[in-house]
Amino acid sequence: MTWFPLSIDRDALALVQGILGVLILGSVVAMLLKVWVAKRRPHALIDNIAARVMAWWAIALAVGLAFWMGRIGVCLLFAAASFVALREFVPAGEGRRGERVMALGAFYGALPLQFWLVWRGHDAWLTSLVPAYAFLVVPLIAVLAGEARDLQQRAAPLQWGLMLCVLGVSFVPALLTLEIPGYPGRNGYLLMFLLLVTQLGDVFQYIWGKLLGRHALAPAVSPSKTVEGFAGGVLSATVLGAGLAWMTPFTPVQAATIALGISLLGVLGGLTLSAIKRDRGIKDWGTLIVGHGGMLDRLDSLCFSAPAFYFIVRLGWG
Repeated sequence: MTWFPLSIDRDALALVQGILGVLILGSVVAMLLKVWVAKRRPHALIDNIAARVMAWWAIALAVGLAFWMGRIGVCLLFAAASFVALREFVPAGEGRRGERVMALGAFYGALPLQFWLVWRGHDAWLTSLVPAYAFLVVPLIAVLAGEARDLQQRAAPLQWGLMLCVLGVSFVPALLTLEIPGYPGRNGYLLMFLLLVTQLGDVFQYIWGKLLGRHALAPAVSPSKTVEGFAGGVLSATVLGAGLAWMTPFTPVQAATIALGISLLGVLGGLTLSAIKRDRGIKDWGTLIVGHGGMLDRLDSLCFSAPAFYFIVRLGWG
């Protein structure tokens, strides 16, 4: 199995210092905005920025602890995040008896088994378990429960949830299982590359949108997203990817191209999940992460970018 190196080498130290520097800078900027602009009074935008920065400290701490524990820690972290996201997407214990059984099987059967397969490095089953449960077992449970009426409509939310919140998210820790010639013991840096490009891409979009946003990107789906924020965020993420090439097996040009691709997929993931939220008449998936919304609001871009990045690395460098 491939594990994170628990010793702090020079590259790991540089990465930790960089992340701490960004978080400290964000905290200082948020504090100055509260003092100079908001005059220490309530201010919706600045209070939201400050809350987001504090949430990023908590997220960074959780990811850091998972790294310290190695592959099992990373799998546990993303399994927990997947569980919460699926709970937000498909409330368990609601609906008819057959629907409750289907949901419970997903939460306490398919989800933990999927991340167990990732932990054990069973790549052959990684892409098969969740689709098999979603499209074979789920309808079978409904039929056996004698509840075939409106089966497609009732099964669809759980099937969507499994594919996005479980299968999509599981590709993040699955990066640790890849065997890359000439890159032994450094798969954790690939995972960090994905997280930094995808998540900071969201941050860049938010910043550029607030600074320059004038034209709505998809007003019927996500009114807050702007063309300027989208362009600035994707471009910034692409540059960031090139700058992070040192921690990957990619050249700077390859890293920039890959960062561009996963950043675009992240935006599409966010828009897709926003469309589902709008269809359900909700603004956020939850309130777990202050300033961000629910767990799925933080994972939506990874649900789309992680599978693509996994297969790019596996087919191109594995």
